[in-house]
This record gives sequence, structure tokens and C-alpha cells, in this order.
Amino acid sequence: MTRENGLSAPEARRIALAAQGFGRSRPLRVPEDPDFRDVIDTLGLLQLDFVNVLIPAHYLVMYSRLGAYDRSRFERFVYGSGECTEQWAHEASIVPVNAWPLLEHRRRQWTPWKRHPVLKLKDKYRYLDEVLEVVRQRGAITASDLPAAPPPKRKPGDWHKSMPRWALEYHFAQGGVTVTDRLPNFQRVYDLPERVIPGEYRECGLSSEEAQRELIRRAAHAFGVATAADLADYYRMRPTDARARIDELVESGELTPIKVEGWRDTGYLAGDPECPQDISGASLLSPFDPVVWFRPRAERLFDFHYRIEIYVPAEKRRWGYYVLPFRLGDRIVARVDLKADRPACRLLVQKLHLEEGATSAECAGPLADELSTLAEWLELERVIVRPRSPFAKALRDALGSRR
Repeated sequence: MTRENGLSAPEARRIALAAQGFGRSRPLRVPEDPDFRDVIDTLGLLQLDFVNVLIPAHYLVMYSRLGAYDRSRFERFVYGSGECTEQWAHEASIVPVNAWPLLEHRRRQWTPWKRHPVLKLKDKYRYLDEVLEVVRQRGAITASDLPAAPPPKRKPGDWHKSMPRWALEYHFAQGGVTVTDRLPNFQRVYDLPERVIPGEYRECGLSSEEAQRELIRRAAHAFGVATAADLADYYRMRPTDARARIDELVESGELTPIKVEGWRDTGYLAGDPECPQDISGASLLSPFDPVVWFRPRAERLFDFHYRIEIYVPAEKRRWGYYVLPFRLGDRIVARVDLKADRPACRLLVQKLHLEEGATSAECAGPLADELSTLAEWLELERVIVRPRSPFAKALRDALGSRR
């Protein structure tokens, strides 16, 4: 790689994928706590999303990099090891516990939006104080452990949250409580930070600028090569703040500006990132995987125009309800609309599309392998391919040969 002349588009893709953990093969053994730690540290965060048409998104992000793992063991690591916590980072996310002080300035600055349901309560501050007192007195609680309050009026499309849940999330956003566990139904369990977060992180005392600088540093290492907009989006930082911190890191020599083939904006390299000669393997990617979550970056890196269509009316969907990009090597070659039909123990391929330049011959076999192993991990007995197309037929044939 001749950095003096900039990076080619394939080099940028390989750097980006290697930085995200795809530069090495999945472990051949059952993944353990050090593997979970490595992925979370590499990415800096796991965005939480509990749409369960297939499996909640953060589980799939781990699977894409580690293959089949014990989800119960992963949950014990996240909520029982003391090494992770939940915070607003990109969106609601699992982060290493050492990120707690990096997000303190955001907790200090958080204010509820004008129509926040808690603000509609007549004695809102009294109720909020009561909620915190219950946590102090009782320890870890869920929303169902709190005193009731009049529910907010709902409009079509609103999330059906109770007032106790809104109150706990209000305190969570400001740092008054934190998440100490998740129940099997994904419900949060809250407690006071002083009973969950080690004092060395609660009492760190970073300035906003110091915290933002470290967040940009972490984003840069997680991306390998990135534009200013990419880096700002990773931890949802204001572009003006991100730009200032990027300039400081360039000045200190921690970030290197570089021209990337096909990119309009300047790229930034974090240190001396790995650039493998090739990226091997295949993986289905969650819609909330950092590889594709910032759509302009996905288009720039992979020429892959991606929009999630969960909220698009069924008759207007082009790709499907829950569509996963399929990575083969350093390219995204297909998109697959998947559903776990748990009562019938089937993994359903609802829709299937090849990307431009990809062929059924190169994609069907690796995709069949990935779907078969995913189905086994999800404890589903069969993979059913519903579409009728040459690619779908090739995929059915490839799946049939594995039985």
C-alpha cells in the first residue's frame, strides 16, 4: 500500500473490514469471554435493537464475527462481568465500562424533548424523585416495581411504554440510574451507578473536549479509514465538535489525512491500520452493524445503497421487511430478507437479490453455508427459500446438497 499516493478503493474496503474484525477467521472452538471482550473492544460499542423477526441485532453483530456462540454466556459476560454497561452511544448501546466517563458530558447535556411524556405529569419532579428513592431503597428494579402514574396519551405509532418506564429512561439518559441486567423478555433492570460502575470511571472528571477526542479516536480505530462524517456519526457527535477533535488528532499525529479513490471527502487513517492482501470468508450483516449502519459510508465503500424497510408499507418495499446484506470477501454481493419461523422451526428466505456484478455461481454456495449454520445456531431445522429466480434456484440446490 503506497499511502503517499493515497488508497485505492479495494485497499480502503480491506482496511475497513479488517478494523471491524473481519480480517481474521471465526474461532474454530466455542467462543468464550475473551472473544466477546475482543469484539466489543474492537467495535467500541454494540448498538441494541430488539426487533425479533430473526434475532435481536446485537446478537447478530457478534455472530457475524464469531459464528455460533452461547447467547446465555454472552449475556452473563455483558451483565455479570462488570466489564460492560449500557449507554446512549451511537444509539442505545452496549459499551465497555471504561466508556462511562467518555459519555458523561452527554448525560449532563441531555434534556427531554418538549413532548416527553414525563413532562406532562402534574407533579413530575416529585414523581421523578420518588422513582430514584425507590431505587435507592430497594436496589435493582424494573419498571413494574415502581409506583404507578397516569399513562401518557398515545398516538398511532407511539411506543407503548408505561410512565414508570419513561421515568426510568429519563433518569438513565441523565445518569441517575444505569442498567445492571436484562430479563429474558429484554426488560431492563436498573440500579444506581454507584452500585454498578466502578469509582475509577465515575470519578474520572474528563472535560467534554477530552472525552470527545477519545470517542473520535475510538471511532477511527473501529473504522480503520473514515471521513469526518463517518467519525462524527459513530458516537453521534455534532459535526462541528467532531471536526475540531479530528483537527487536534491530526495535529498530534494520531490521525493521518489521506486521499481515497472515489471518495469526495478526505479520509483519515488511525495509526497504521492493518490492510490484508485479501479478506476471506462470508457473513450476513445486521442492519445495525457498523459496517453498514451509516448509509453514505456503505455506498462509498461497497457501492451498496441500503435502506431498512421495516417502516415502509409492505406494498412499497423493494427489498423486504428485514433485509441483511451478505458479505463475501471484501464485497457485499447480495441482500437477503430473513425471518425465523419459530413455531415451524424454519428459517425463511422471504426475498433474495444479487448485487450488480455478483453471480449466482459465486454466491449460492457460501450463502447456503451461512444460512445453514445460522439456522442451526437459532435451533431451526430447515432453511426454506421462497423466491422464484435463478439465484433462488441455485441457493435451493446448494442447500439441498448439504442435507
